[in-house]
Amino acid sequence: MNTRMRRAAVAVAATTMAVSLAACGSAKESGDKASIDSGKKGDALKIGLLLPENVTARYEKFDKPIIEKKVSELTGGKAEVIYANAKQDATLQSQQVDTMITNKVDALIIDAVDSKAIENSVKKAKDEGIPVVAFDRLAEGPIDAYTSFDNEEVGRVQGKALLEALGDAAKPTIVMMNGSITDPNAALFKKGAKSVLDGKVTYGKEYDTKEWKPENANSNMEGAITALGKDKIAGVYSANDGMAGGIIQALKSAGLSKLPPVTGQDAELAGVQRIVTGEQFMSVYKSYPQEGIVAAEMAVALAKGEKLDTIATSKVDNAGTKGIATVLVPVVSLTKDNIKETVIKDGIWTLDEICTAKYKAACTSAGLQ
Repeated sequence: MNTRMRRAAVAVAATTMAVSLAACGSAKESGDKASIDSGKKGDALKIGLLLPENVTARYEKFDKPIIEKKVSELTGGKAEVIYANAKQDATLQSQQVDTMITNKVDALIIDAVDSKAIENSVKKAKDEGIPVVAFDRLAEGPIDAYTSFDNEEVGRVQGKALLEALGDAAKPTIVMMNGSITDPNAALFKKGAKSVLDGKVTYGKEYDTKEWKPENANSNMEGAITALGKDKIAGVYSANDGMAGGIIQALKSAGLSKLPPVTGQDAELAGVQRIVTGEQFMSVYKSYPQEGIVAAEMAVALAKGEKLDTIATSKVDNAGTKGIATVLVPVVSLTKDNIKETVIKDGIWTLDEICTAKYKAACTSAGLQ
């Protein structure tokens, strides 16, 4: 029973007790009690939103406002989104869940910093009748719903793009820069990429990058260059754009006259600009609006005690919960050739944001202006 339903149940119980004690109470009195109960059910919903960090642009620029807007639309403006960002701190995020429970939210959307560490917090929320939507990353614990992208497909898209960029070279040596081991998506990206790359490339060096931080990717890449030699690296699999920036900086600092192809993900502005200049080969564009809208729909439906049959399109399992109602959103390989048809068309970035003075010549060359 979620928080809102539990409050309504308490109100109904109180009404029933009052009517029983006043056995000869009038119809008008009964009507008054019913209207009080009705008023409880009409209270504004509270939706908790917990995002993992604020270094990656998507969370504060896209996810938060998209979810807030959709929750408002779905409730006719009669809902409050209570927001907190964990700043990549799993302990802080657990404390934030406790605060949401204290605030008696009706549903909780969580993008976990650490999918395993959040499990006890998810259980606490469930014990208080608060349904939980896992957003973008499948958290552990008794999750009610999950929406993300097809994360193995993200890896496959990256792997295919890298092979395309590498051409016909026989088992070229690449560096594989995976994401954080605390993020289950990183393992899925890796699995998808390796399903395409295995047998076709040589993994010169491979890293799991702590906290997805660009500076850690930069340090890892410096180590790979030292170990392998700067001219021996044919390409780099980078799991996201932030790390790609750190990787490319390391390659440039090593004095490479021509950079090897580097992949990415998230279509961050800096990543798109590097694609325009040719420093980064590709990114993976994921429709944040679509993912955020689904998360809002799931949370509002659960807060109202409704089923997700008309929203969910599939089911997934985590370690302890089977058949979690799920929506996976498709992804697109973003290259210099389809910037207009993807991030510009969808309003993620404008031409002016991409093609600043520094990038005007590259934008013209790429046919964007």
